[in-house]
Amino acid sequence: MVSLFDDPEVAYRTPVMTPFDRRAAENYLDRVRQAKAARTRLHLAITVDGGLARGEVILNNATAMIAYMVGAAYRGQGLATRAVRLMTRYAYDVVDLPGVFLEIEADNVGSVSVARATGFRPLDEEPEVVEDKGRRYTLRLWAHERSW
Repeated sequence: MVSLFDDPEVAYRTPVMTPFDRRAAENYLDRVRQAKAARTRLHLAITVDGGLARGEVILNNATAMIAYMVGAAYRGQGLATRAVRLMTRYAYDVVDLPGVFLEIEADNVGSVSVARATGFRPLDEEPEVVEDKGRRYTLRLWAHERSW
């Protein structure tokens, strides 16, 4: 986990603790376990063969929001696209959600590409302004509906 999450791009784009050391990983895993027990979020490792984790994909059951991260060494291999497609299908087929969402910064070219490749569309809503780790940024909401 440390090698995946302790990355400047991950620190910049996500709310995970930075620096992301062993202690941060243990705290993160504790929150993941609590979410699993409460059935509020599903966190899955992104792998190629079920072995080495190359990233993470998350489904928040309450907000129908999907989030994902791929480690720097594994970007550009289509892993995020595959993970978002699989989690979207899971959200429909298992959780029975009517739609799912992504929140993306406009300048996050990789995530915008993943959203488009997986059938998400930007909504015409006012972007959400967020402040985290001393940085202020806007997140645009992207939607995918079962009927598309």
